[in-house]
Amino acid sequence: MAVRIALDAGHGGYDGGAVHEGRKEKDDNLALTLAVGEILQNNGVDVVYTRTEDIYDSPVRKAQIANESGADYFISFHRNSSPMDNQYSGVETLLYDENGIKAELAEAINAELEMVGFNNLGINIRRDLAVLRRTQMPALLVEVGFINTDADNALFDSRFDDVAQAIANGVLQTLSGEINTGDDTGTGTTESDVYAVQVGLFRNPENADNLYRELVALGIPSDIARSGNFFAVRAGRTGSLNEAVALQQELQQLGYDTLVVTL
Repeated sequence: MAVRIALDAGHGGYDGGAVHEGRKEKDDNLALTLAVGEILQNNGVDVVYTRTEDIYDSPVRKAQIANESGADYFISFHRNSSPMDNQYSGVETLLYDENGIKAELAEAINAELEMVGFNNLGINIRRDLAVLRRTQMPALLVEVGFINTDADNALFDSRFDDVAQAIANGVLQTLSGEINTGDDTGTGTTESDVYAVQVGLFRNPENADNLYRELVALGIPSDIARSGNFFAVRAGRTGSLNEAVALQQELQQLGYDTLVVTL
């Protein structure tokens, strides 16, 4: 089964978001969301959208849409704004907390956008945002430059395709061990399938090793697998999907962000 990601174009309808000289954040958000979604779909990701047109849903409803879709991840796209024009410049990603793989996703997306030319403002913890607080899967909100900063708008417009590709690259690289193109035969899983529960994905091997030792100390058989430039920490190894799901639920109760993967 392909990884499912819910993409949210921030604001919409009567809620234009930040506005600068007639430019509305909601429009930039939707254009970018659809562009990123198309790239992800072309690379084997199952994408669902909270909106694909200029309509309004509350942030709580958007979180519900993502939850109801069964998405594995949630990414919301926004443009930032500052009290004065050209006061700040750059991209940042907002998280509810830095636990689990969502921090890896945030760092990867920020780094890819930095290579396009944006200043990398890093990660900011926000516990007051419904789309981060009410979603049941790892969730992040990407602020793609300041809408009232000329340099950021110039990058957003002149290199729009590169911006969309950069975000998609961050996602695809981070989740490379989980993304596949599905089962072309339509037969579903087979008796030879082996499952594990991914508990973390890190650029830094020391971070992966620390989590691995933490799991082993809890008596949970685990390993570390290289996935491109990342190191995946996986718990358990079983031919039973039910056993993998049971372990996933146990790890979630311990506070870990997890995903069942096929090896």
